[in-house]
Amino acid sequence: MTTFGISEAAALLGVSSDTVRRWVDAGRLTAERDEHGHRRVDGADLAAFARAQIEAGNGSGHSSARNRFRGIVTEVIKDAVMAQVEIAAGPYRVVSLMSRQAADELRLEVGVVAIAVIKSTNVVVEIPDHARVVTQQ
Repeated sequence: MTTFGISEAAALLGVSSDTVRRWVDAGRLTAERDEHGHRRVDGADLAAFARAQIEAGNGSGHSSARNRFRGIVTEVIKDAVMAQVEIAAGPYRVVSLMSRQAADELRLEVGVVAIAVIKSTNVVVEIPDHARVVTQQ
């Protein structure tokens, strides 16, 4: 069974450790204490909580795109035709290439709040090195 410490759960949810502790104390998220007295959140419980948070916060109108990342614009690079816009959304860095005209019409500049809406037919999934399972034969 995969479990996460409070700080790991916080990083995965994009909130502070204190926020996760408050959610546990309020009974919104279940955590058990390990043999050292540290709180551990079951991976399945954390996934269900994350899904519920996403579903509760998705009041952004009608769209078939489900991957919406609200963040702040951290960089805008424009040339005569194109613009590259970088958004920091929690622990995520999202980079979008668009026409300069679109960036100008949206008034995208550093410090503006923006939502990156991602819809793709190709999704790459990676496992962090510390989470890889090594099997011996």
